[in-house]
Amino acid sequence: MRPPVFGIAGWKNSGKTTLTARLVAALTERGYAVTAIKHAHESFDIDQPGRDSYRLREAGARRVILSSPKRWALMHELGNSPELPFEDILSETGPCDLVLVEGFKREVFPKIEIRREGATSQLPLTSAPGVVAVASDRPDQETDPVPIFHLDDIAAMADFIARHSNLPSR
Repeated sequence: MRPPVFGIAGWKNSGKTTLTARLVAALTERGYAVTAIKHAHESFDIDQPGRDSYRLREAGARRVILSSPKRWALMHELGNSPELPFEDILSETGPCDLVLVEGFKREVFPKIEIRREGATSQLPLTSAPGVVAVASDRPDQETDPVPIFHLDDIAAMADFIARHSNLPSR
C-alpha cells in the first residue's frame, strides 16, 4: 500500500523549501520515516563537473547509480523525453510512513499553501487542488475557510499533517 502523500505549495520565493525541511525534521523527530520529493521547474544538476559520475553521464549514460556505504543515488537522463509523470515518481519513494512533496501544485493530493511577503505573487493559489490549510507570515490577514498556521508554528503543522494523513501516534 502506498504511503500518504502531503504537499507544500506556494509561489516562487515563498519559502517552500525552508518550510518543507522544517516539517521533515519535525516529523522525523517524532519517529516517522519521511520521503521528500521536490519539483524543479528548470534544468538542475546534482553532480559536479570533473567527478566520475558527471563524466559517465556526460559520456552518454542514461542512468548513473552512485553507491557508497552511507547512501546511494540514481540519476536518470531524460534526453528529449517528457518529464516523468508524478505517479511514476511516487513509485520511487521506497518504504516510508509519509511522502512530503514540495511543489507539484497542480497534482491532486492534500497541501498546505504557503503565503509570504516577498513571494513572486501575493495571490492565493486558486488553481492548486487539495489545499487543506494555509501557512502564512501574516495569519491574522488570512480569511480562508481552512486551518491557518503561522509559518513558524511547525509543531502545529506537523500535528495537522500527521492527523490529516492518519499517521499512527508516535
